[in-house]
Amino acid sequence: MKFTKSIATGLFVASLFAVAGCASTPTKEGTGEYVDDALVTTKVKASIINEPTLKATEINVETFKGVVQLSGFVAQPGDAAKAGEIARGVKGVKSVKNDIRIK
Repeated sequence: MKFTKSIATGLFVASLFAVAGCASTPTKEGTGEYVDDALVTTKVKASIINEPTLKATEINVETFKGVVQLSGFVAQPGDAAKAGEIARGVKGVKSVKNDIRIK
């Protein structure tokens, strides 16, 4: 009986540690946030690809806690602004850091 109780207690403690390991911190995403950010990144990339005036292969997209960071190189200043506008229009984007540079 004591053995069964100690196993149950051990499993309970292990599950608490597992749940705590999935929690987010200011510098680390939780599991749910990671999945949400991956979805936002995919939506932003798809939107940029669907814009015929932009070379999507030269624009990188990363997302952390809903903040999208755009980087890479474009030929025209208007292309950088357009990529930022597109990213801001995607559902789930909290803000955009546009670090795209002009060639």
